[in-house]
Amino acid sequence: MTIREAQQQVDQWVKRYGVRYFSELTNMACLTEEVGELARVIARKYGDQSFKPGEKANLGEEMADVLWVLLCLANQTGVDLTEELQKSMEKKTRRDATRHLNNPKLKA
Repeated sequence: MTIREAQQQVDQWVKRYGVRYFSELTNMACLTEEVGELARVIARKYGDQSFKPGEKANLGEEMADVLWVLLCLANQTGVDLTEELQKSMEKKTRRDATRHLNNPKLKA
């Protein structure tokens, strides 16, 4: 599935099952909540915290939840994430073509 196809599928789902998009502000709050849930799993899986009894390392599920809300925000604000990601890759390549390669902190 491409990013564009994902945006289309989310839009179709919202129109069929979700009644309508939540407001942009509500979806921004939802995105923040989902990022927090992802951070919680990462802190327990890779950090110093441990899982509580019954908790699981549902890393992929939490990442997908973040992506879902981001796709909703893109759809409702008219952002083509495929196009924007391509522009971002080009910008980062121009700006950082040698920056990381020459960073002594990144050399093993």
